[in-house]
Amino acid sequence: MRFVALLPLALIAFTGCTPHDRSPDEIREQTARATSTAVRDAKAVTQGVVEGVKQQRTININRASADDLKGLPGIDGDAAQRIIEGRPYSDAEDLAKRHIVSRAEYNRIAGKIEAR
Repeated sequence: MRFVALLPLALIAFTGCTPHDRSPDEIREQTARATSTAVRDAKAVTQGVVEGVKQQRTININRASADDLKGLPGIDGDAAQRIIEGRPYSDAEDLAKRHIVSRAEYNRIAGKIEAR
């Protein structure tokens, strides 16, 4: 019984606390700002996911283009051309064993390449 008597008082207090003085234009502006922020944040998250996937992808040194190879850290156009000219490779480590790239260059790219 007390609950039934307190419920109308709680509803009156709650109604009195809600803001009714905002205009519809103000609400639209606030919604537009919030939407814009959410879209910007979603694009940033998407871009981060794409970059993460690209970093985890390995490149087949027997089939990769020069542009793909130049995307590896420390590999310039000349090194990419040397890699292409030295094909085929049975193992990714052949790059260092056959002195196509230095051991330091190979160590930088070892986790990002494979020979298939």
